[in-house]
Amino acid sequence: MSKKRLLIVDDDPRNIFALEHTLRVKSYDCLSCTSAEEALKLLESDENIDGVLIDMMMPEMDGYDAIPLIKAIPSRKSTFVVAVTAQAMTGDKEKCLEAGADDYISKPVDVDKLLLVLSKI
Repeated sequence: MSKKRLLIVDDDPRNIFALEHTLRVKSYDCLSCTSAEEALKLLESDENIDGVLIDMMMPEMDGYDAIPLIKAIPSRKSTFVVAVTAQAMTGDKEKCLEAGADDYISKPVDVDKLLLVLSKI
């Protein structure tokens, strides 16, 4: 079984560092970028990516705007997208799913929950 390749999109490099370190230890291959615009350019390429972890609150373009654009890329319609957000109030999960996310995880990230979510890829 080959490693699953994830794209981590977060405007805070510390979050990227923590997620990459944690996921690499769990045998995931990770790419990262600090903006949704950069992520969209990468996803429009033929880069092999099995799943996307995207921060929902970023400057310029947030995850709510980016997820529908990701899903509109013909080769990415079935790419598994996980909304990652510090917003954990009632209705936030539903808002992320309505934007097109396949699943949702709140910050601070519970590694066991994240691995359970990623097992769906």
